[in-house]
Amino acid sequence: MRLITNELITSLIAQAEQSPRRRVPYNFHQYQEPVQRMINAIAPGSYITPHKHENPDKVEMIAILDGQAACIRYSDAGDVTAIFVLDVNGPVRGVDIPARVYHNFVALTPCAVLEIIQGPYHPDTHKRFAPWAPAENTPEAGDYLRRLEALIRARGQN
Repeated sequence: MRLITNELITSLIAQAEQSPRRRVPYNFHQYQEPVQRMINAIAPGSYITPHKHENPDKVEMIAILDGQAACIRYSDAGDVTAIFVLDVNGPVRGVDIPARVYHNFVALTPCAVLEIIQGPYHPDTHKRFAPWAPAENTPEAGDYLRRLEALIRARGQN
């Protein structure tokens, strides 16, 4: 058995804060396994491109382990339809995301989330990135992330 300890979470968050992507995954699974299980440590400033899981359809569950992150749900046209703040000390601790729903996460504080999603993992079919959102590592990504952060603040979610 492998344990999820405070020491592991603290270490992963520290690594995320030093990472160029501002996030670090810690996999419990092998890519060919039918259930993918991982911790994602995410620091503020990390941009996760909005995406959905389809063809094959996959459901995803996210639970907060430390800190605070916003889960954003989008319409197929790119409109924000919901913002859920996952807070280790708050009323919302996780979210179950159906297949074919555009979503992403914004770290509001240094945080760690437990992710569980159907496998097996294949890079060509795991995610469908939103055509209306900038890709990670593009000049537009930083501005898009700042707009999302402002929207979260404006809606009183943080």
